Amino acid sequence: MIVVAGGSGKRMGGDIPKQFLPIHGKPLLMRTIERIHIYDANIGIILVLPESQMSYWELLCQEYEFRIPCKVVAGGSERFYSVKNALDYVPDNCLVGVHDGVRPFVSSATLDALFSSMQASKATIPVVPPHESIRIANTEGTAIVDRNTVKLVQTPQCFHSSVLKKAYNSEYKPIFTDDASVVEMVLGVPISLVEGNRENIKITTPFDIVVAEAIYENYNF
Repeated sequence: MIVVAGGSGKRMGGDIPKQFLPIHGKPLLMRTIERIHIYDANIGIILVLPESQMSYWELLCQEYEFRIPCKVVAGGSERFYSVKNALDYVPDNCLVGVHDGVRPFVSSATLDALFSSMQASKATIPVVPPHESIRIANTEGTAIVDRNTVKLVQTPQCFHSSVLKKAYNSEYKPIFTDDASVVEMVLGVPISLVEGNRENIKITTPFDIVVAEAIYENYNF
């Protein structure tokens, strides 16, 4: 599992990168890695961090006595390059997931669904339906969209390693918003969908921290 943690914390409004902010007394990134390890301790974890944050991560691991094995890899200027760097350490002929380091609440049911789907698919991602009404806005105005045709995309996103490596052997394009978009646009591989879990939020703002604390207190994963 590649865990990408390259945030700067700007939207949090502080100096500490968001992946290191505490959730119920422990850095967010550790909570994310713990979720994967608890699900299956045999899953190898490749952690991608900005090179400037590696020494801080080492200090945090000492402070919190965090001993889950991780291969730490330097990230790039864009998420695309961070994943590309990590793929150099992924074996051939295996399944590989790519997970946001600031999503600490992926459920075992979501992970089960992902890995089950990969028995018949080359690429699978978790999604959830939107609850709000949705409108498309452009220079000509706005228009309502049938929300039943829209899905909100989560991580981890799972692929056969040969597919993901081949897709990332391409040039970066700003239109690449996640790993599925790279695989789909570069190789034309269809993306399978499975049901995610709504608690699997991406923590990017101070409000998300409040929600994350509530999730940690009230949900059993």
